[in-house]
Formats: sequence, C-alpha cells, structure tokens
Amino acid sequence: MKTIFVTGGTGYIGRRLINLLLAKNYTVKALVRQGSECKLPQGCQPIIADPFDPSTFKSAISKGDIFVQLLGVPHPGPKKKELFRTIDLASVKASVAAAEEAGVSHFVYISVAQTPTRIMREYQQCRAEAEEEIMLSGLRATFIRPWYVVGPGHYWPLLFQPLFKLLEILPPTSEKAKALRLIKLTQILKTLLFAIKNPFPGTRVIEISDIRRVR
Repeated sequence: MKTIFVTGGTGYIGRRLINLLLAKNYTVKALVRQGSECKLPQGCQPIIADPFDPSTFKSAISKGDIFVQLLGVPHPGPKKKELFRTIDLASVKASVAAAEEAGVSHFVYISVAQTPTRIMREYQQCRAEAEEEIMLSGLRATFIRPWYVVGPGHYWPLLFQPLFKLLEILPPTSEKAKALRLIKLTQILKTLLFAIKNPFPGTRVIEISDIRRVR
C-alpha cells in the first residue's frame, strides 16, 4: 500500500481522512507547522515544515507516494479573498513543486464546484488556477469539486435545503440550484478514499453529481 502524504491534516476534513486511512493500514505523513503536530491523529507521522516552501518538505515525500492537498483557509467567505491567494493558491504551488520533484504517483486535490453564480467568485477563481497549476505540472491528478460540505459544526445550510429542492424543480433556477447541492462530510471522505484507491492515468474531475454517487 502506498504512503499517503497529506497537507491540511489538522483541519476539518484532514483529521477525519487520516483516521480513516490509518484504520485501513495506510502509512500517513502529514505536513504541519511546528507546534501543531499534537493535533494530528495518533499513528500519523508529522512532517514539520513550511507549507509554502517546497524545499522544507520535498525530501519527506518518496517516489510513488500519493499526495492529498487539503490545506486551505478555514471557513472561507467573501471577506477572505486575499487569503485565498496567499494561503490556498500559494500552498498548492509549493505542494506541486515538491510533489513533481519527488515523483508522486497521484495528486488528489479538493477544489470547488465552478457554479453559474457570482457567490464566492474569488474562491472559485483561485481553485481553478490551482487546478491549472497541477495540470501544467503533468502530474496524474484527481480534482474533487464539492460546493459546501455539511457536517459537525457546518450544518446551518440544511436550513435552506427545502428551498434548494424547490429551486431544483423550477426550470429558471434548476441549473444553478443543482450546482449548489450540498455534500455530506461522509460523502467527501468516501470520495477521497475512492480517489486514493483508484488513481487515474491522466486528470480526472469528480463533480458534485459524481460525489453523491460514490459508495
């Protein structure tokens, strides 16, 4: 079984993914800053480095590893648009440089749905640029594109679920409403596991409709 190298391993999705991987007997390395290693699940190997400087962590990645890029701004919102570039996009560029030099076998990236709406346009743009950066590297990659992931501490959008269902039925709003469908935390974790277990020979995109079908 290949080693999984994770960025954003102390985050909302990252901690849960690492626990699942460890339970399936994967070897997991997680990139963290000094002092954050205690936040990682027990059994995960911490790699203490600067996520924006590939020279500080590229030697910790082995040829053939699977790289999972989860690092990003927590609770993204319109007021954080500058951080999308200085954290989300900048970390992807550093990760791609390190992964390319190390010769990883597969690069998995949680991007975002490119919706027909101006909501969070700067966030969508940065994630699209990150995808382009990965594709230009020539790495084998999977892009997972949810819109909003619902789970513990992130349940508030469920209040609008009845409205979303109605908007999906109405022709004038159907396309936009379907593009904003919510994804459960369990669904995104299953999709990440699927991407890790089933590397793609080129570039694969997993959209919201695909995420909802993963079992």
